[in-house]
Amino acid sequence: MKTRLLGGIAALLVAIIGTVLLVTYVQNADRRALAGTETESIYIVQKAIPAGTAADKIGASVARKEVPKLALADKSVTDLASLGAKVTSVTLMPGEQLLSSRMVEENAFLGPSRVQVPAGLQEITLKLPIERVAGGILKAGDTVGIFLSLDMAATGTDGASGGKLSKTQQTFHKVLVTAAQFSNGAATQTGTSDTAAGASQVSSTSSTKAQGDGSYLITLARNSADAERIVFAAEFGKIYLSKEPGDTVDSRTGAVDAAGLFR
Repeated sequence: MKTRLLGGIAALLVAIIGTVLLVTYVQNADRRALAGTETESIYIVQKAIPAGTAADKIGASVARKEVPKLALADKSVTDLASLGAKVTSVTLMPGEQLLSSRMVEENAFLGPSRVQVPAGLQEITLKLPIERVAGGILKAGDTVGIFLSLDMAATGTDGASGGKLSKTQQTFHKVLVTAAQFSNGAATQTGTSDTAAGASQVSSTSSTKAQGDGSYLITLARNSADAERIVFAAEFGKIYLSKEPGDTVDSRTGAVDAAGLFR
């Protein structure tokens, strides 16, 4: 009986010692892998950090880690205090390096549903139903084509009125969407897409169904002359928006009317 008991205790001790050795081996694996390699201690994101989070609130979501200098991204953060009162400009995902370039002053943070207006342009907002905004899939940062339709008075050769002449034309191409909202003001998206430094973040809509009265508020960046034409069409005609990425081929043929529709 004693022999069996002593044998059991010995086996338990061997198992405990083996476990401790294995854990120690695994814990030192990173250090062995980096032996002889020049490294730097930086912060790595451990838990997702939402856009707009203050620098003094991200400490619990990041951890210091030794990383080979050759693998360092530009502007990696080595001291959280250096971030001051800045906030995250985009959502930060687990595994990516904490970068100072992704931090902005609080008053410069536009939120996940807006993008910066290019210098020299102004913003104009259109309220449109879902079928006129590419099925509601538009989000801030997209570029769109703007189609204007208008009924105009047709004039005969003798100068007499000849009824109405309807025309449609894609008048503007690749126009920047600076904001996309439901009619109640809620953003149509909750995230951003950013691939810098190897991060992959996916934009998503906050709802598959339009909120409010079912229409959308699409804000566009355009110069004043173009804005005037868009407002005129909104007041006296109809506007449709297409999702038009930067690589879309321009095959415009001019305005389309009933006479030229089936040419």
